[in-house]
Amino acid sequence: MDRTDYFTAKLTFETDASDVYAAQKAGATAVIVDVRSDEAWAQGRVAGAVHMHYSEIAERAPKEIPAGSAVVVYCWSPGCNAGAKGALEFAKLGYEVREMIGGFEYWVREGYPVENADGVHRRPIDPNTGVPRIRTHA
Repeated sequence: MDRTDYFTAKLTFETDASDVYAAQKAGATAVIVDVRSDEAWAQGRVAGAVHMHYSEIAERAPKEIPAGSAVVVYCWSPGCNAGAKGALEFAKLGYEVREMIGGFEYWVREGYPVENADGVHRRPIDPNTGVPRIRTHA
């Protein structure tokens, strides 16, 4: 495998917060799945996400997410591999799945909509990330 093949494959299986947000704004229909714990979900999540802990995907996904759906999974941060575990479970079931690198941490840091029991809101943009980027590709 050469570098072109590697990076092409990487972009086939991964996405990031700015691309997910741009796709949402463009009306894309990917199901965004938060694979974190109940406690983490309650603290906040990507607005519009579905909660399905990675250990429940094999049982729940076929009942709750239509076959053939594009799926984007995320966990807490780059230091968390639950997103990869969730993506693997969706892949085993035949879903077109991508992992959102950076996870919820970077979604929040870039100032995208966050949902919790209080509704949907945005947190301040982390100055280390710059302003949110809107890309035209997903």
